[in-house]
This record gives sequence, structure tokens and C-alpha cells, in this order.
Amino acid sequence: MRSSRFCLHPAGDTPSSCRLFDAIASHCVPVIVSDRLELPFEDEIDYKEFSLFFSIQEAIRPDYLVNYLRNIEEGHWLRMWNRLKEVSHHFQYQHPPKRDDAVNMIWKQVQHKLPAVKLAMHRNQRLKIADWWR
Repeated sequence: MRSSRFCLHPAGDTPSSCRLFDAIASHCVPVIVSDRLELPFEDEIDYKEFSLFFSIQEAIRPDYLVNYLRNIEEGHWLRMWNRLKEVSHHFQYQHPPKRDDAVNMIWKQVQHKLPAVKLAMHRNQRLKIADWWR
């Protein structure tokens, strides 16, 4: 993986999988194939700066993905690779935790989601018909 320029990350059966973390830790530009995918820390990190995204329809089209990757200019790949190296520390666990490592990023995610969780709890406690707004 470390010697690869691109690492395929097809959508799996869970929101996050080892493939993405392995690619990032190996500084291998992720090629993400999914129509809908929730990415870790995506409200903090812009994945478009260091990843490529393809729909399932694009990925199953014969030769499309391979030709696309072969035609990426060296300078474009180099910018993505350098950005990938800059953000890779966000996906690493340290002991003791370091600033903006995976532990701190997880806590940031919890902090971002907490208001929505509290709102949902308060609504459910007062509503006679749950989930009427959906």
C-alpha cells in the first residue's frame, strides 16, 4: 500500500472501515467508490483535497476508473498526496493523546453532534406523536 499511488475504497457494509484508515496511514490517495458515504471527521476535513470520488455507476463502467486514474497529472496527484500527508495525523491514535489526533477528532465529532442529540431527546420527551417533523 505504501508504494501505491491510489488505494481503492469501495463502499462497504459499515460507515467506516479499515480500508480508508489504512490508505490514509499509508499516504495512498483514497479512491472512494460510493453514492452515499459518511466519512470520519468530514465536517472538519475536506476529503476532496486528498481523495477521489466516484459513483457506483462510474466504477462499474468498463475501463472508466483505470483510465481516469492514469490520466491524472503528476502535479495534481502530488498536491493531493501532500495534503494527505498533512491530514494523516488526524487518523492516528497517540498515547498520550496529541492535539488533533484521532482521539481529539472523535471528541470534536461528539461535541458537534451533542446539540442535535439533546434536541431530539427533548422533543421526544414532550411530543405525543414522536417524529412528526420527519
